[in-house]
Amino acid sequence: MNPSISQQERIAALDIIRGLALFGILFINVKGYIVLTEGMIIPEYTGMNQVIDTLILMFVEKKFFSIFSFLFGVGFYIFASRAEHRGDKPLWRFTRRLLVLLLIGIIHAFVFWGTILPVYALIGLFLLPFYRAKVTTIRNWLGGIAGVYLLALISKLMMGAAVPLSSVVDFVISDTTLIFIMFLAGFLAAQADWIRRIGELKKRIRLVQLGALPVFAGLSVWIWTAAQHGTDELKLIVSLSAIPGVLLYVTSLFLLLEHRTARTILQPFARVGQMALTNYVAQSLIGSLFISLMDLETVSPVHVVLIACLIMIVQLIYSSLWFRYFKMGPLEKAWRFMTYGRKQTAK
Repeated sequence: MNPSISQQERIAALDIIRGLALFGILFINVKGYIVLTEGMIIPEYTGMNQVIDTLILMFVEKKFFSIFSFLFGVGFYIFASRAEHRGDKPLWRFTRRLLVLLLIGIIHAFVFWGTILPVYALIGLFLLPFYRAKVTTIRNWLGGIAGVYLLALISKLMMGAAVPLSSVVDFVISDTTLIFIMFLAGFLAAQADWIRRIGELKKRIRLVQLGALPVFAGLSVWIWTAAQHGTDELKLIVSLSAIPGVLLYVTSLFLLLEHRTARTILQPFARVGQMALTNYVAQSLIGSLFISLMDLETVSPVHVVLIACLIMIVQLIYSSLWFRYFKMGPLEKAWRFMTYGRKQTAK
């Protein structure tokens, strides 16, 4: 049996997952580092490019930004509860933190049009009413919203444009709803203290893992088949696979990181995750530089894999070097200063 891991190691586990999520997000964002202009032709993929593109749809699309969103919800509870413990006003302080994130996101949008930061900041405001809510209340809301989201997706798949209240359904199945579901799921996991009690909850977590596996596997096969036949509903099937995919990935990672060997091997990703804001913004800059050096007009799936791996290698190296001399990332330090309005000591 593994001994219970310390709280310090538990936060490191969260940082490892956050770093891995940033790596997964790259496989989606790299294409966006080239701004599409009028008249630009996007080629149809064949051969290896088609296979890689389909595999990204199956295993990456909507899964890793959802994991990142889940961790944002965890971070909200940790931040707010620590603020309250210090005698601060947690909701006001977190609101200010979100407004700073919105500002950073608007600035980042001038570099990368597909930045998620402004969206995170605005959707994050909807978490505020849940801070004082009971675990059962949050669980009921989460189940209700997730149920409506999945039901809307299934209805759209079955009826297409003929679905009643089509515009409402389109909003419900948007990424905005998925992000909020993941925010709320992460907040619930942190407030219910599940994150710190992985060892105690192993059996239940394994049940969730085993339940999600066949559902995710079946949907992955469906995605592969739909991609080969060019089905119009492909994006809807990918969206349907997001929640079971996140359940499978997150439960598997938390169980894996209960083992000290796994934590040691994946520790470099903790440094990437520890300065997630800096690295997320830096990815667009490094990616644009690689695309420029490679003189690419379009980014094929093969290029996506190559560039994503190169960016992550660079970030693994400089993140580890950075923390030899500093306690937090540069943008994290700026975010902290603008949140509190005074110099804070990193803890």
